[in-house]
Amino acid sequence: MSHRNIRNFCIIAHIDHGKSTLADRFLEVTNTVNKRDMKSQLLDTMDLEQERGITIKLQPVRMDWKFEGVDYILNLIDTPGHVDFSYEVSRSLAACEGAILVVDATQGIEAQTLANCYMAIDHNLEIIPVLNKIDLPSADVEKRAQEIENALGIPKEDIIAVSAKEGTNVEKVLKSVVEKLPAPVEASDDDELKALIFDSVYDPYKGVVIYVRLNSGSIKRGDKVHFLNTKKEIEVLEVGHFKPKYVPTDVLHSGEVGYIVTGLKSVRDARVGDTVWKQGNGKVEMENAEALDGYKKVRPFVFAGVFCTDNDDYNLLREALDKLQINDSALSFEPEQSGALGHGFRCGFLGLLHMEIVQERLEREYNLDLIVTAPSVSYIIAMNDGSEVTISSPSGLPDPVYIDAIKEPWVKVEILSPKEYVGAVMTLCTEKRGVSKDVQYLDENRVLNTFEMPL
Repeated sequence: MSHRNIRNFCIIAHIDHGKSTLADRFLEVTNTVNKRDMKSQLLDTMDLEQERGITIKLQPVRMDWKFEGVDYILNLIDTPGHVDFSYEVSRSLAACEGAILVVDATQGIEAQTLANCYMAIDHNLEIIPVLNKIDLPSADVEKRAQEIENALGIPKEDIIAVSAKEGTNVEKVLKSVVEKLPAPVEASDDDELKALIFDSVYDPYKGVVIYVRLNSGSIKRGDKVHFLNTKKEIEVLEVGHFKPKYVPTDVLHSGEVGYIVTGLKSVRDARVGDTVWKQGNGKVEMENAEALDGYKKVRPFVFAGVFCTDNDDYNLLREALDKLQINDSALSFEPEQSGALGHGFRCGFLGLLHMEIVQERLEREYNLDLIVTAPSVSYIIAMNDGSEVTISSPSGLPDPVYIDAIKEPWVKVEILSPKEYVGAVMTLCTEKRGVSKDVQYLDENRVLNTFEMPL
């Protein structure tokens, strides 16, 4: 199929604004999933995702859709909405040309709507704005559309009002995807292969499976390919598409999204953000090949000690953390010794929800009984000799005699609130050593406060 008929896009939204429901409707409209296999939140495969009604792991799916007599391939990458999983969102954006921005017509713009939208703009993505939940009595489409125009500068006549639950105007959104989003940049299958790894998972039967977006070239079973950052060489065992389950195919072409079975035993060998490379007709040598722009390495923000109630389970906890880290590149851990709690691990998380999810998965999937200490952040200690030491636990603090200064992380915080709470929000933030940087009225009722404050 021609490049011109491929669309790679993702759905971004604040948590609980209905993006997984909209993804379900897309799968129904395009007949990607049989009616009898259809269930709500189909792309949210973890039990925790189904229970909490949130998306944690990004999930791709390929949909074939006929529009005005022309066949199109629509590659949708479903993304999480919670700020703790924004690294999953940035990975999705790197593999797309466009994004559907979903806003709840009853709630309006919320914090994560803005954060994800700015991230999409930074990646130069074309944005299709969608107002969801118009079937609810409390939906105010006109007011919310004006709010989007004020906050994001998107003309309100471009906004599509839908009900993902009832399927209203869902085809109109798909039509916009085809008409408004750009196709991938044209490249030949004979060029050097360059594919961005936007996710990797460990499959107990297949080994490491990497999710890729091909920017140029093609790849098939039996090809020998390299990872440009780790310099590792592998033989491709299988390639295919997401439907949303793995469906093997003969070859992946440039512009497509698919998976590659590598046979590797550890996800650390196939890092997210790395470039899969194979020589093409141009005969560029690997040493001269340029890697694709990946995305920032994720840094943990919140640290906590994780200990077993029974010290004999220490090795089981280590194995469980190792296995979790295989599919969660944002989780970090190192051994820690506590006088009161014994042997455990100092774990790094992206935020409090991420910490909660990891704890719940350890207890549920590995039957561990855990004690988790109060979360803290990391500090940089500037020493008298000019060196710097990073610590994430008070036990790592050097002797005060050798310390010149202690630096703590500061964050830029955007708080959306009704205007009657502006005073209370400002008081709370200043009590926490926050510095007000900007106050912006989105409409007559909602205010966006910007602060800089300690994390």
